[in-house]
Amino acid sequence: MIPFRILFLLSVLPLTSCSTFLGRMVPSDSGALYKVETVRTERGIASWYDDHRTASGERFDVQAMTAAHRKLPFGTKVRVVDLKTEKSVIVRINDRGPYIRGRIIDLTIGAARKLGMYHRGIAKVRVEVLREIPVMRKPNLRAAAKPARSVPPERREVALAGKVPSRTAMR
Repeated sequence: MIPFRILFLLSVLPLTSCSTFLGRMVPSDSGALYKVETVRTERGIASWYDDHRTASGERFDVQAMTAAHRKLPFGTKVRVVDLKTEKSVIVRINDRGPYIRGRIIDLTIGAARKLGMYHRGIAKVRVEVLREIPVMRKPNLRAAAKPARSVPPERREVALAGKVPSRTAMR
């Protein structure tokens, strides 16, 4: 039984290393795939905030994965990493704040819960500003699902010669 477990672990190990080599692929709102690249990082204290109007004009959603930052442009995506637990969440900037000295980002309650800092109220975090690099615009999943039709060798030769085959020549 032990050799089987070792064999299983050795067969799964190469598969896990391939996924880290390719990097993290993230689907966007438009359905395209993106490879995420960190542009710059900040360290500081994060907090969460409650219901109010956003500076971007969007309706505030408590459960949305959004955040408030003083200087980053609206729509910027950032990865917030809790330095204590190493959990991370990707949020979109849609508001201004925080207005308390020493804090660098305010998260919505939904993002704070996912990060695991909701009950603590504040957390030391690393904020990574992300740049999306398009990998694939719209993947054609239908073409990949269809098997390729096989063409008989006689028809392939006729098609390459540019002649129209007759019915008797094909039989």
